[in-house]
Amino acid sequence: MGLTPVHFFSHGSTMMLGEKSESADYWRKCGDEALAQNIKGVVIMGAHWDCLGDKIEVATNPDPAKSPVAYVHPDKYVNYKLNPDLPTANRCISLLANEGFNVSANPTFDWIHDVYLILIHMFPSACPPTTIISMNARYDPHYHMKIGSALRPLRRENFLLIGTGGAVHNLYRNRWAPMMRFRDNFAMETPPEEWALEFRQAVEDVITKTAGGPKLRRAMTRLMKHPRFRDAHATDDHFMAAMFVAGAVGDLEDVGTKAVMPAESWELTNMCNSQFTFGGWEKGIVA
Repeated sequence: MGLTPVHFFSHGSTMMLGEKSESADYWRKCGDEALAQNIKGVVIMGAHWDCLGDKIEVATNPDPAKSPVAYVHPDKYVNYKLNPDLPTANRCISLLANEGFNVSANPTFDWIHDVYLILIHMFPSACPPTTIISMNARYDPHYHMKIGSALRPLRRENFLLIGTGGAVHNLYRNRWAPMMRFRDNFAMETPPEEWALEFRQAVEDVITKTAGGPKLRRAMTRLMKHPRFRDAHATDDHFMAAMFVAGAVGDLEDVGTKAVMPAESWELTNMCNSQFTFGGWEKGIVA
């Protein structure tokens, strides 16, 4: 079979778990398509788990709990059964170690909303076998791109690779009052500020116009030198998932891969949750 598509999803605030949105509808569509293709599992890098020094870790907790979610009723997530994929976790450790990473298993890691928020929307009936890869707290874009590259062979084995972070995600520059007072994360009392609009457009242009391959890797890393990057990302953690994805779609074989942005949700005035998909399923092919 061919290569599976790869997703870069902006998970947004915790309220994205409980609220209806165009992004949530698109996540569900992507999940339905993946199930129709009988995916073996999901390999995902989020934005809320990192390791110190030069390390990365892979989650191997056989019965993980869920970190609590603020501003969302517990019935939206507490009964959702997580499904850690320990054999694939060990496979990922092997693939990463072979590429020289200082990688190890973490048998006590509990899952965080940046991952299970996406899984609940994509696969509401049942969580597929899922493997979580940590970030490294130095937030080196090339390092995280290499992680995606090392795990890229799993795309040929019918695994779905996902990065979940943010296109524009600066918690310090959001407008929190409508959410705090009225539980309305989508309120827009004013338009987004210029810096948010400009960086959001830069991300869309790079992803949808570069068409995969090594050029995509170079263009994605250059975004971190964009004059509005630090306005859009006060910290680098929510952009590392984009680097992971660029690595997974950055091989010479990926040149010409079409990328689309079918959904987007603005929250808290200045948080832009853009959803991107690279490539697609081969029509009529079911593994």
